[in-house]
This record gives sequence, structure tokens and C-alpha cells, in this order.
Amino acid sequence: MGKILVKRIYESSAKSDGCRVLVDRLWPRGISKKTVKLDLWLPDLGPSTALRQWFNHDPARWLEFQQRYYAELSEKPALLATITEQAKTGPVTLLYSAKDEQHNQAIALRSFLLKESATG
Repeated sequence: MGKILVKRIYESSAKSDGCRVLVDRLWPRGISKKTVKLDLWLPDLGPSTALRQWFNHDPARWLEFQQRYYAELSEKPALLATITEQAKTGPVTLLYSAKDEQHNQAIALRSFLLKESATG
């Protein structure tokens, strides 16, 4: 599998991003759908509303958030395949809007995909 990168949607796009995939369930504030450089929006790969609200980007809940989110992701093989298939042909950048660059669903999703590709 090719590189899977992570980037805030508010950062400028670059050719090295490859396929840019927004993985937020909600459309990011202040971003125009007409002007953003985006190849795919997969809102159903974002954490469920209940999980997102429970986590609330609290670093103390990060490990449990990842476990719960991985359980949700394991039920979405077709959506995950959209990313892994794209990653076979070049880089994929998972885009997110959260302010916390260390504790967000794109970081967790990347980790999940890399673990799955290593064991699969």
C-alpha cells in the first residue's frame, strides 16, 4: 500500500497529497465546497455522532476513543476499501478539521488502515 498521510483541511493542498479524502462526518466550518481541493468526502468513515460527542477531543479519552472507533471502522469494509484501493496507486491524504493535530479521527483511521494492511 502507498503512503497514507494526514492533514488539516485548512492547510494548503500540495501535489504530494495525492488523493485528498475528507473523513469528517460534518462539513468543516469556513470551507467552501466550491473552492476546496478534494477528491472524496467519506462522512460515514468519521466517528459516529455519539462517539464524537463523547470523545470531545479529550486527550485523556484518546486510547478508549481509538478502540471504540476501530470497532465502528471494522463494520465498514467497503468504505475502507475505497481508501486502500486508492492507496495502491499513490499517496492518499486523510483530511480532518479538528484543531488537535495529535488526537483526531484521521490519525486514528490512518493507524487502523496501517494495522489492517500489515495483518491482511
